[in-house]
Amino acid sequence: MTGGRDADRLPAIAAALRRVAGRFGTPAYVTDVPALDAAAAAVRAAFPDPWLRHYSVKANDIAAIVKLVAERGFGANVVSRGEWAVARRAGLPNARITLEGIGKTDADLRAAVRAARDGKPPGWIAIESVDEAAALARSAGASPGARLDVLFRLNPEVVPETHRGLAVGAAGSKFGMTETELASALEAVTSGTGQHGGLRPRGIHIHVGSQLGAVDAWRDAVRRGLALLALLRGNLPDFDTIDLGGGFPVGPVGAPAPDPARFAREVAPLVEAIPADRRPRRLAIEPGRYLVGRAGWLVARVLHVRERGGRQIVIDAGMTELIRPALYGAHHGIVALTSLGRPFGDSAQPGRALEPARVEGPICESTDALGEHLLPALRRGDLVAIRDAGAYGASLASTYNGRPRPPQVLLAEDGGLTLARRRGSLGSLG
Repeated sequence: MTGGRDADRLPAIAAALRRVAGRFGTPAYVTDVPALDAAAAAVRAAFPDPWLRHYSVKANDIAAIVKLVAERGFGANVVSRGEWAVARRAGLPNARITLEGIGKTDADLRAAVRAARDGKPPGWIAIESVDEAAALARSAGASPGARLDVLFRLNPEVVPETHRGLAVGAAGSKFGMTETELASALEAVTSGTGQHGGLRPRGIHIHVGSQLGAVDAWRDAVRRGLALLALLRGNLPDFDTIDLGGGFPVGPVGAPAPDPARFAREVAPLVEAIPADRRPRRLAIEPGRYLVGRAGWLVARVLHVRERGGRQIVIDAGMTELIRPALYGAHHGIVALTSLGRPFGDSAQPGRALEPARVEGPICESTDALGEHLLPALRRGDLVAIRDAGAYGASLASTYNGRPRPPQVLLAEDGGLTLARRRGSLGSLG
């Protein structure tokens, strides 16, 4: 079960995916561990130590997945106490966990301060606004002895080469601060050092967006972040960290896309252009989708095959398990694992004629559509698999229409299957 990160793994794992359906039922999420290994290795090679590498837990918040990624040299980046708890269950200490996110509540901020007061602070907390900075300062002021590192999220006001719904670094986005706002947030954290001295400004956080189709906007954002950090370091010697976020794309197998190494090559010249005494001492990234997207498969079963101005196939997985197509038109390839009850998709399996078919999900919503795909003859009970479902599938899933959450299965190099999370029960609903 070998192959590079961009190799098509289907022929090697089709039989294992069929075994998942037989053993655990459908729909079921499957994580192909060798594919995850390949992605993690690519990121480590592009951003080797001493780069700080943190996995963006929002991409896939299953504790077993977070643990797999952590074992491959990554900390965790979380956006809530819930994700923080998942990272802890995965075995990560607070020192390897960073807290950011647009929606941090007062309770989230207090939790970070409380952990710092107890001598186990997160790696840092990234501030999103002047209001949040003031709230954190108040919380720290009420907890003498807390020592907590703080980054400030800059909105770089660039035009990311991605879907507009994923362009979080665009001007007008709700994420991050302008340079003027950032200066005010810094003032809120540093003013009255006797009261708020437990908060230590450490640097700048940037995230341009997801599924970046080119490096230009990312490079421009890094340049802006480095320039601002260099300016502020003049009066803040400890202001030495820049977190460049993620955004490395996962496209269709074989389609051209910039890989992590391509992004990494942009960084060194930009850092070298900064005076030596103003350069960051710590650089960080926080990929999510790139690490887990390609490794994930969603195995489903055919419910209906019929003519509706062309072949229409309804399967038992849809927007409750993978909302991205309904949410913003994302396309995920769908392949057959069986055809008319016989195995299909294996490297040694002779092919059948492929014909276009519209694939629909089972949810009582007309937007639960999964696009057009080339598929062989299918009937009720046949199996299909949805590609690249490892990111923003399980973490965005719902129990709408009274559907218990699917099981999570790990597929090892030797073909072994491990149940990482069992299927939800009917009793867990409502």
